Amino acid sequence: MGGPGAKWAESARAAARARLEGFGAPQRRDEYWKFTNPVKLVGDAVKAFAMDPDDVFGEVDALSLVFVDGVFDADASDSLEGESLEIATLSQALSADIHWASELYGKLEERGQNPVPRELAALNTAVAQEGIVIRATGKVARPVRFSYIHRDDASDAVIHNLVKVEAGAEITILESGPAAARFNKQFEIDIADGGALHHVRAQGRDHDRLAFTAMFTRLGQESVYKSFTLTANGVLTRNEQVIEITGDDAVAHVAGACAGEGDFHHDDTVFITHDAVNCESRQVFKKVLKSGATGVFQGKILVKEDAQKTDGYQISQGLLLDDDSQFLAKPELEIYADDVACSHGSTCGGLDETGLFYLLSRGVPRRDAQNMLVIAFMDEAVQEIEDEDLQELIRNRIASWLDKH
Repeated sequence: MGGPGAKWAESARAAARARLEGFGAPQRRDEYWKFTNPVKLVGDAVKAFAMDPDDVFGEVDALSLVFVDGVFDADASDSLEGESLEIATLSQALSADIHWASELYGKLEERGQNPVPRELAALNTAVAQEGIVIRATGKVARPVRFSYIHRDDASDAVIHNLVKVEAGAEITILESGPAAARFNKQFEIDIADGGALHHVRAQGRDHDRLAFTAMFTRLGQESVYKSFTLTANGVLTRNEQVIEITGDDAVAHVAGACAGEGDFHHDDTVFITHDAVNCESRQVFKKVLKSGATGVFQGKILVKEDAQKTDGYQISQGLLLDDDSQFLAKPELEIYADDVACSHGSTCGGLDETGLFYLLSRGVPRRDAQNMLVIAFMDEAVQEIEDEDLQELIRNRIASWLDKH
């Protein structure tokens, strides 16, 4: 499993294989898989119709990185260079005897395996051949855009990306595209003191897609991490975020909005550990479901004994547009410090009938009125995106989905 590489790379892969062998394949009986059946994510070959490129962020001035069925396409991508930016392919990094990636590859994934095993993440570390490694050394002027193109009906892609944000540096990462018939993608992100990373991605359009994604993030002192995901369609999507706050006065926001129908199954699983003083975390997730769709949210905030003055907020809400859909939520707080302000809430229901009546009584057509209420429902999550132009791109994508469904 895995190709040739430097000794440190082979050691990291071997450790990941050992973890995977110890865990075994994920099972429905496992605590954090009880709402989502993992069989399709680890089973036999899959098939999904190839999709034309759908680059949500195509008009954004960005450094473009293109993957076709999980394989990096250098000809379609921009040159791997930029101001305040060091960038290379994963294969280049793994074959170098000396590379900063040796300090990161597999390290955060391994830390994130406790207390909850994350088998598919260990699998990714063990076998990934494709990906990008990025080191931000200052404020990166242009976003880095990952575009994932799906052309092979039976593609089964594994991608592993590394991002290292040096002290005081800042970078924005954008992601979009159908990627593959089945997709296992992982980020390991290390943000040093005073660094900032903004992440916005759009998953969707290809309803037959199977996807597992994991993001392992470590934050230093006064650092910032903000991640937002929009998902529309996909037969099965599992997005995991594992965040470790290790420096005082750090901020971590994770948000998501999804919309789906039919056999759509969407799972957000988040684990945030506070291990420093005066830090803030937010989890904001909104799911719009119809025609038998299922939405899952599992979110945990762990506050360690010395993490005083923690501010942790978590909200998950499901909007059911019919009686056939379901929203399953498991919010958790585990707190060992005594000077904290932590809260969580989870609700599920239909459209606001009072608001709907108000709009209808003023002449707004029913479909338009329903769409307005859905957009308003999802907007709390969208507002977690710091860049207002990117907020508008996401709102437009939500409106487009509603117009078609």
